[in-house]
Amino acid sequence: MKKIFMFLAVAGLMTLSAQYASAQDGTTEVAPEVVEAVEVETVAEVAAEEAPAQEVAIHQALKTKFIEGGAGFMATVIACLILGLAIAIERIIYLNLASTNTEKLLKNVEKALNEGGVEAAKEVCRSTRGPVASIFYQGLLRMDEGVETVEKTITSYGSVQMGLLESGLSWITLFIAIAPMLGFMGTVIGMIQAFDQIQAAGDISPTLVAGGMKVALITTVGGLIAAIILQIFYNYLVSKVDSIVVSMEDASISLVDLLVKFQNK
Repeated sequence: MKKIFMFLAVAGLMTLSAQYASAQDGTTEVAPEVVEAVEVETVAEVAAEEAPAQEVAIHQALKTKFIEGGAGFMATVIACLILGLAIAIERIIYLNLASTNTEKLLKNVEKALNEGGVEAAKEVCRSTRGPVASIFYQGLLRMDEGVETVEKTITSYGSVQMGLLESGLSWITLFIAIAPMLGFMGTVIGMIQAFDQIQAAGDISPTLVAGGMKVALITTVGGLIAAIILQIFYNYLVSKVDSIVVSMEDASISLVDLLVKFQNK
């Protein structure tokens, strides 16, 4: 019995050993696949992490340049740009609302004069938006005093409306002038800092000179960019004002002619 028991025990141990060995062989065969899967997952995770980093690279670069250029001067340059853009946008909205179809307005005023007289023409001007309609209304108010008085009134009130149209443009020109000046001031200060560092070190090091020059160039570029953007808006606004003024003058002459015809009836 002992021999049989020992035989069975040895057989059982051999069977367990064979199963353990086969399990190790299977594990060894599967291990490369597992490693490969882990590597693929790791690469995917790294790519997913690098994608947002590439998206914010421009933002981070601008932020870095802003800090390197000096927070004080760069903040003042950006403040000039923001204030100038705010005024420019407000002027664009105002001038677009001030634009009037003068031909249509003249036809309506002429029709109102022929059908209802001066009071009807005044009502048409009151219900129309824009400086041209306001000038017409001021002229029609003095119709009882004669056409010459109407003409003088139109000229005087036209100057007032022109001043309203050009309101705020002087501030934009101020910011256009200040922005590059601040940039050039940052340039000078950056050069002074570079020379101070050279003097303190007692040696001309390319690193010291490069640091000061970097600050100088960044502030200069920031001021020039702000001035260029504001200059584009300023030129657009000036051209818009000129077109409205020309339309006002032409419409005013046509109104005087209508009033002369109406008076001579």
